[in-house]
Amino acid sequence: MRSVRYSVASSLDGFIAGPGGEYDWIPGDPDADFGAMLSRYETMLVGRRSFEALQAAGGAGSFDMEMFVFSRTLDPDDRPAGVTIVADRAGDFVRDLKSRDGGDIWLFGGGDLFRSLLAEGVVDGVDVAVVPVLLGEGIPFLPAPGPRASLVLETHRIYERTGTVRLEYTVV
Repeated sequence: MRSVRYSVASSLDGFIAGPGGEYDWIPGDPDADFGAMLSRYETMLVGRRSFEALQAAGGAGSFDMEMFVFSRTLDPDDRPAGVTIVADRAGDFVRDLKSRDGGDIWLFGGGDLFRSLLAEGVVDGVDVAVVPVLLGEGIPFLPAPGPRASLVLETHRIYERTGTVRLEYTVV
């Protein structure tokens, strides 16, 4: 069965983006192999606001994988090629997606989508790159009220040049 992994960067104080959705605080660490990280995924799950931020930055079509955007407001007919809009029953949709053949599924963001899919019991792993910056406010890693979930550490790595710590957990 395919695995769904929430893989994001977070500030030390628990934000995945600044108050305006900015992510300019995430360093490009020369020792981090983003290509290798992406190679494990064949499918991408994205919330509406994260999708709109990707589109605004010109990156919505830059991932070579199937993309599902979860939104009750986006028009399913007004979307780029390779993007499917999912309007309801997100947990059931992801359970079905996990049962299909293929590689792992990247839960890209955002926090609201993570919260709802975690509550539905369909998130298998949490991979977070903790960046040594305090934003003070922004988009939370897990917006309240979030479900309680126990995690088991799989692996970790410290990127000495930037001080970023990558942690990979299994949801139990």
